[in-house]
Amino acid sequence: MDSQILKFSTFAPSRTLIFNPKKVIHIHGMSNTKLRVAAIRSVQKSEEEWRAILSPEQFRILRLKGTEDQGSGEYNKFFGVGTYLCAGCGTPLYRSATKFNSPCGWPSFYEGLPGAINRNPDPDGMRMEITCAACGGHLGHVFKGEGFRTPTNERHCVNSISLKFKPPHF
Repeated sequence: MDSQILKFSTFAPSRTLIFNPKKVIHIHGMSNTKLRVAAIRSVQKSEEEWRAILSPEQFRILRLKGTEDQGSGEYNKFFGVGTYLCAGCGTPLYRSATKFNSPCGWPSFYEGLPGAINRNPDPDGMRMEITCAACGGHLGHVFKGEGFRTPTNERHCVNSISLKFKPPHF
């Protein structure tokens, strides 16, 4: 596989990482000791394999593009420090620093980790779906221009069940 160029503003603003799946080739403006991000790799599983590793509710939301009930998710009002991972494949998606309190009833973030989230218009064209870039798992939807005081003027409205929280390692 060829090397890939990835940009990570999360740990070091404006740093470029040239990544080879077997090793880091070069890091512009950053020492190897500060590298904490792995490349996003594609995760391909059959429906049967997904059903074996996900709960029925996780499967309904992540694989069938469902939505959990408003206000029911464990991360809706949770504000611990750490990283939110895809519950399906473990890919890091959001930093806790980008989570904000909104009254929507689902966890809200103003941006995801670079390259971790794909955006696709819903079939009706009314909303923009967000999915995990690695496994394609349904996360929720992104909304723009709602007036929240965030740097991006966006709200990633994410199903809690699509996420797994990981506190930092000290």
